Parts: sequence; C-alpha cells; structure tokens
Amino acid sequence: MAQGILAGLTVIDLTQNVAGPFCSQALGDLGATIIKVERPGAGDDTRAWSPPSVGRHSSTFLALNRNKSSICIDVDTVEGQRLLGELAATADIFLHSMKPGSAERRGLGWEDLRKINPKLVYAAISAFGSAGPLSSLPGYDPLMQAFTGVMSTTGNEGEDPVRVGVSLIDMGTGMWAAIGILSSLLARVQTGEGANVEASLLDTGVGWMSVFVSNFGASGQVPKKMGSAMAMTVPYELFSAADGSVFIAAGNDRLFAKVCKGLGAPALSEDARFRTNPDRVHHRQELHAELTKLVSSKSVADVVEALRDAGAPCSEMNTVDKMLEHPQIAAAGIVKPLPVADHADHRVVALPVKIDGARGARFEQPPELGADTDSILAALGYDPEQVAALRASGAIA
Repeated sequence: MAQGILAGLTVIDLTQNVAGPFCSQALGDLGATIIKVERPGAGDDTRAWSPPSVGRHSSTFLALNRNKSSICIDVDTVEGQRLLGELAATADIFLHSMKPGSAERRGLGWEDLRKINPKLVYAAISAFGSAGPLSSLPGYDPLMQAFTGVMSTTGNEGEDPVRVGVSLIDMGTGMWAAIGILSSLLARVQTGEGANVEASLLDTGVGWMSVFVSNFGASGQVPKKMGSAMAMTVPYELFSAADGSVFIAAGNDRLFAKVCKGLGAPALSEDARFRTNPDRVHHRQELHAELTKLVSSKSVADVVEALRDAGAPCSEMNTVDKMLEHPQIAAAGIVKPLPVADHADHRVVALPVKIDGARGARFEQPPELGADTDSILAALGYDPEQVAALRASGAIA
C-alpha cells in the first residue's frame, strides 16, 4: 500500500534545491508520478552541489530526487509557459518554488492554472511567504535559521551561534507542503475542486520555535544557547564518558530515579536539591557535576548498558558511520540501496513513515537532466517533428 497509495496521481514539479524536491520525493515514494521540470543546460542547482558525488551525480541530488522523470523547459519562453500549462491541465498537483509573483508573471499562478484544471492542487514553496515586506526576497535554510531565531538557541553558552547541521527548515518545509497537498487531495474527493497550498521557510522556522515562543511569553526571558541541554528539564543533555559522550534524558522524577539507580547512586534522587524537576532545574550545575563524576570514568558502552538495564532513557552519541552500523538501523529498514553506475553499494534514506507496516518500496534512480523530455511531450500528443521544432526554438532542451 505504501508503494502505490498515490499511484495514478501526477505531480508537475518546478522546485529545486532541498525543500521542494524533498516534498515531491515523498509523494513519489508513495507512488505518484513526478515530472521534474528543470532549466535547460543546468537543471536543479543540487546537480552541481559537489563534492561529494557518486559517479556523475551529486550525492545531494541523489538523496532528494529518486522516483522522478526530468523534462527541460525554459519557463521564460512563451512556448515553455504554454507547455507547462498543458502539463498542468493533465496533472493533479503543480508544485513550484518560484518567488511570490514570479509564477503569476509567467501565467502559471494559482488563478491561471485553476481555470484550465479546476481539480488541480497548486502548491507554492517560498522563503518568506506571499505577504509582507520581505516576501519578494530569496531564502535558504541557514538564513532562515538565523532569521527565525533557531540559530540563536543552538550552540554552547558564551560561544557564537551555530547552524543546526541538518537542513531542518528546508526539509520541514517540504514536509508541511506534502501535508498540505495530501490534505487538499483528501478534500478534493469531497468537493471535486483543487486548492492553493502555501508553505514557506519562514513559517517552518517559526513553527519549530513554538516551545521557545511559549516559554518567552511565560517568562519574558530570551532563550539562551544551552549546548545539548534543555531549559525545562534536567538532566536532559550530553555527559562525557571515558571514551565518548552519552545523552541522558530524564523527563520526569520517576525516570530521574532510574538514572540514579543505573549510575549506582540511588540516594541522589532523594537529595533535596534534586527531588523534583523544578528542584533540578534550579540546581542544574550541581547536578551536572554530580552526574559527571559518576559517568566520566566509565566507558560509553558500560554507561549505556547500565542505564538501559535500569530503564533510564539514554543514548551513545553516534557519528553517521556508527549510526549506520547499528543493528537497530538495519531492523528499522529505513536505509535502502540505490545503486548507481559504478556504485552498486550507494545507500539513501527511505521515506520516514510506514503504512500498513511497510515503507515505500520504489527506488528508481534520479533522472539524468532532460532524459524524459521527448517521452513526456509524446504523452501530450507531440510528434517528433513538433518536439524538434520546440527544441530548435529553445523552449525545451
């Protein structure tokens, strides 16, 4: 079911970089047909995001563009815009990441396309959204981490803020767009009409700050950088062991008692300074020092084993290679092979959700630039001579 749940649906995808391609890849993993529209000659920016690369492909492009076909259309030509209108007329979803107003100037806005396809679900991804003084500006993940305050909360106290390593705003925006699209498809079953979906990096960044916004409203205190720790509960952070680091998470008093038991110091949970979570938050530094004494001389493996035996939440601090080697990852089945030329062992991350116990099983290689231009146009009714004429005009490549 996971593989074919969206089978029969067609997505015209004019996005590039991370957010939009992450969205359309999720839809493709679930069975939708994804027609990726790319710039003649260059294509998606991530095709050139290398090194590292795998054969001819940027590894970033490989991570975000499986299960798609590629057509090269120049959206700045009249013929190219007409072709996109024809594609939209036959599609279920039209997804783009042009700046607000850009699609409209090309006759590809929501109001334009709904006239030719009232059932179309139209989805636009932008940096700052479609309204406001900054709406016309471009944006990227780290820029939005800075603007929305995410970066201000990331890093160690007394040091410069740092970017969250993963592109959580880009990928989060792709997720929100996919949720909006799927919700609109469900509504279409009832109404017979499409919808206009908007997702922005700004909204995603502010959304990830929900708890910080609420805490600021309650306390009036601007959130600070706390390294791996969290302001509201203690212990909830990394501790240094003899050969690495262990994250210990005690979200309530009962779990804190299990932490103390696992570390061989059950009496610590009865210390008046640490008896309740508010006590522990107030005496954060003292507790950190006490737990560090208990952890620092032991190996990571010994600490993790002891804590897990006691039922206390914890984890070794893995690097990517160690994470991929862990048997839990194999059991999860979330990392899958995506063989490409000369790299039969290349792996990518599957859709992070299961439906009826299964993940999407489609793992077709990302397309070569423009590889499907002729076949997509043939499906629209264009004969080889017409395709050749379009190519000669520069509308396609």
